Amino acid sequence: MAGKLYALLIGPPGAGKGTQADRIVDRYGVCHLATGDMLRAAIQQDTPLGNQVKDIMASGALVSDEIVVSLIRENLYSPACQKGFLLDGFPRTIEQAKKITYLGCEGVIGQETMLDNLLDLRKIKLNAALEFAIDDSLLIERIEGRLLHKASGRTYHEKFNPPKVPGKDDVTGEDLYKRPDDNAEALKKRLESYHSKTSPLIEYYQKKGIHHRIDAAQSQSSVWNRIQGIFEKLWRKEMVNWGYKKLNFIVETTLLVEVVHGSRKNVGKHKTKTIKLVPPEWLWCNKQNA
Repeated sequence: MAGKLYALLIGPPGAGKGTQADRIVDRYGVCHLATGDMLRAAIQQDTPLGNQVKDIMASGALVSDEIVVSLIRENLYSPACQKGFLLDGFPRTIEQAKKITYLGCEGVIGQETMLDNLLDLRKIKLNAALEFAIDDSLLIERIEGRLLHKASGRTYHEKFNPPKVPGKDDVTGEDLYKRPDDNAEALKKRLESYHSKTSPLIEYYQKKGIHHRIDAAQSQSSVWNRIQGIFEKLWRKEMVNWGYKKLNFIVETTLLVEVVHGSRKNVGKHKTKTIKLVPPEWLWCNKQNA
């Protein structure tokens, strides 16, 4: 993509989000803001926030939305996120989504609006919400064969995406492990939670015009091709909008030059007009079809 990518992944456990997230990061150079990874990294880095997370997790309590959003905010300023970010595992509810719609204020403005302006102040808005849609019945085999690398969060599958060396991470050669809740009984409970709390996000992002449905039951290569197609459309739309703004800028600048030409002292006495340009037919058609 020509510009920056700000996207999030929505889908039930075992839908393949982790596998495709790795590809997105490699292809587009964005940072992967996965909740679990950020929490583990904060603890390992021994930061004040990390120590707070460590104490909460040690007590068995859930980490609050405010702490997760604080981790996201910290990562937004890291060099790894200069080309954009991919949110994974957050938001899980409508309330969480409202907190990250605009991520950005440095100070605390009140609990409800503390994060509502963060992305807005940084001129950042989410431009894609990818839904990994798959029938529940297909997830059992996927979830029971899943393997993970603890340090990086990389995911594998014994059948669908096996590591080069059985039981070992492709990058580090370290041991892979299975989550204790990656079984049919635990999956049923997690799916119930997903459908009741997370599924409503689909309609939420549909109304914002950034929702894209992906058939996650397809092969990994088909899913990847679909994702790339979505991002290519976003790129074309961005390029059309950029060109349209550029044309308006050129016209307004030309008007200003004509008004002030020959008399610098009269610059402040004149006002320029803004002309609303209608793009050429081909540009308009491309914009509509993007």
